[in-house]
Parts: sequence; structure tokens; C-alpha cells
Amino acid sequence: MAKSVNVLTEQPVAQHGEACKFKMLAIKDTMDILGGKWKIQILGSLGFGKKRFGDLLRDVEGIAAKMLSKELKDLEINQLVKRTVYDTKPVTVEYEITAYGKTLQKVVGEIAEWGVKHRKRVIGKAGC
Repeated sequence: MAKSVNVLTEQPVAQHGEACKFKMLAIKDTMDILGGKWKIQILGSLGFGKKRFGDLLRDVEGIAAKMLSKELKDLEINQLVKRTVYDTKPVTVEYEITAYGKTLQKVVGEIAEWGVKHRKRVIGKAGC
């Protein structure tokens, strides 16, 4: 009697079930860190270089200052963004993507590309 094999992974179905659980857990973890309306947009903006808080507030259209502050703290806790405070008058604070955060640049770029194609398909124009 032949074993059941998943046509996509070519793994036996029992192994596929474990692989699926593992992958779904990884997706959940990723969405817990990047989920919501703002974090990917913040990372997208920081992909163009270091930014001050006010620059990010302008780049991420529609975000409130309090929400931006919260999201930046979350990204910093997860080691995706680095906050640097300069001893100037007034104090200057800059944010940048960490080396670890840069590992997401391909993902953010793919999301942006998909968004352009989707906008073109649904609305009929690409924007920018």
C-alpha cells in the first residue's frame, strides 16, 4: 500500500502535518512582531536611511505620534530598530534599521512590489 504524500512538499502526510504546524507557528511569531497597520511602513521608511521622529511621522501617513512612539519601542525591543540619542540642544533622536532588521528588507520590498501590482490591478494606476 502506497503512503500518502503531499504533492507540494513531497513529504509523507504525517511529516507534512508537523512541518505545517511548525511553519504556522513561525508565521504567527512573525505576525506578532510585524502585524498591525504601521510596523512594515515604519521599516519601509527606515529602509531609506536614518530618520528622526518627525521625519517618520511625515513618512508614515496617518500615524499618530503616540502610536509611532509605541511602534518604535516595539521594533526596538525586537532588535529591528536602533534608537540613538545625541547630546545636542535640543536633544536629537535618530532611528535606523539594525543589521537584524535589514534581514526583513527583502520581505518589505516584496510587500511593496505586490502593493504596486495590486493597486494597478484594482485601481488602474501605480501611484508615486
